Amino acid sequence: MDKVKEYLNQWSSSYKEDLLTNIMPFWMQFGWDRKHGGVYTCVNRDGSLMDTTKSVWFQGRFAFVCSFAYNTIEKNPEWLEAAKSTLDFIEKYCIDTDGHMFFEVTDNGEPIRKRRYVFSESFAAIAMAEYAQATGDKTYAEKALKIFKQIKHLTETPGLLPSKYCDSVKMQGHSLTMILINTASRIRQVISDPILDEQIEWSINQIRKYFIHPEFKALLETVGPNGEFINTNMGRTINPGHCIETAWFILEEAKYRNWDKELVDLGLTILDWSWEWGWDKEYGGIINFRDCLNLPPQDYSQDMKFWWPQTEAIIAALYAYEATGEPKYIEMHKQISDYTYAHFPDKEYGEWYGYLRRDGSVAQPAKGNLFKGPFHIPRMMIKSYDLCKEIISK
Repeated sequence: MDKVKEYLNQWSSSYKEDLLTNIMPFWMQFGWDRKHGGVYTCVNRDGSLMDTTKSVWFQGRFAFVCSFAYNTIEKNPEWLEAAKSTLDFIEKYCIDTDGHMFFEVTDNGEPIRKRRYVFSESFAAIAMAEYAQATGDKTYAEKALKIFKQIKHLTETPGLLPSKYCDSVKMQGHSLTMILINTASRIRQVISDPILDEQIEWSINQIRKYFIHPEFKALLETVGPNGEFINTNMGRTINPGHCIETAWFILEEAKYRNWDKELVDLGLTILDWSWEWGWDKEYGGIINFRDCLNLPPQDYSQDMKFWWPQTEAIIAALYAYEATGEPKYIEMHKQISDYTYAHFPDKEYGEWYGYLRRDGSVAQPAKGNLFKGPFHIPRMMIKSYDLCKEIISK
């Protein structure tokens, strides 16, 4: 155990150092828009701006990360200033008159695009909650809860959001189900409401009842209304990164419930299965997509290594070890960490590459776009720093 504590202590220090000297400075310098508020994410390898379009879901993600770092790592007032600037930008420019948020806006907040999804709302909500915790300003906790209730209204009222497929197609997806576990749990830290606990319980039950398919030892991304296996390219898809992220959301909830055994078992099962599907035994790292019948996945990026599944696996392995004390999860953490830190960090310009080919070579070197920015990497460092400290202190 002493060796494990020494190992985790080294990683804890590394996460904090990397966050403070690399990741946060990069985005504070090149991302934060001090003129209009909010954050840019479309930046090249060296941080130079490639596109002034602002990803709305990253406005929430950036404000969350700044507040989360403030709450967990150090009380840096500039982080709090950036969070407030970005939350102000969200409230002023990113919410349409129908209450549904945009997906893209210009640098000064002119709307560009809306999508049928509510992920922008989800990340805005957790940002408001984390900022409320950082400042003690309960109005932001109330705003977070209001946004959450708006998500429920939008997703549960027929006709408010356009359907992705024709009415004859009956299916349900894993993404919204899983993200609302985390959204509700982050808001619950600063404000109580039965709707939050009900959502967490509902989402976990949906995953257990419908998306878990023991016949494939897999959590599927898309299933029928009653969990039916859909034998199509989409229905057979396994997204190991999403599944592993779901695993640690569930393990986090298990911890909140004093390590509820059923939830621990569920989280570990999802992690173990998804690791087996996702870990590339030849080159290392977590690949993007698998087919549960081992047919060729249709997504062109199917065997690439993206940044975010690696970070989710790092967090999940630490939660699994904290829950069980089993050495295999420390080994899992070492495997994914060794691979990730050997391939993703840019030692010349800072931050991390986002997109690698299967063999680990860089597919494109930009540090951000509408989908990659300051979220998964800093969240992993903050969360993992905290988990390591907790495990060491036991």
